[in-house]
Amino acid sequence: MSEEVKQEQSFEDAISKLEKIVEKLEEGDVPLEKAIEYYQEGMKLSKFCNDKLTKVEKQMEQILNEQGEFEPFSVQED
Repeated sequence: MSEEVKQEQSFEDAISKLEKIVEKLEEGDVPLEKAIEYYQEGMKLSKFCNDKLTKVEKQMEQILNEQGEFEPFSVQED
């Protein structure tokens, strides 16, 4: 799982990979070295997803601004 996060991968693929890493780490049967690799990969995926969301948020603000209906766009978390 030491592959680099590819910029052309989709947000959905990155989230799916991140969920699988979390599941493996939650199982607790992972050797320490492998757990560190999973953690590092998970952090890369997390940053990738956050960057994608930030980019989309800015695009949405621009679209709304161009239509004259600008209101700050924010993602509501549960």
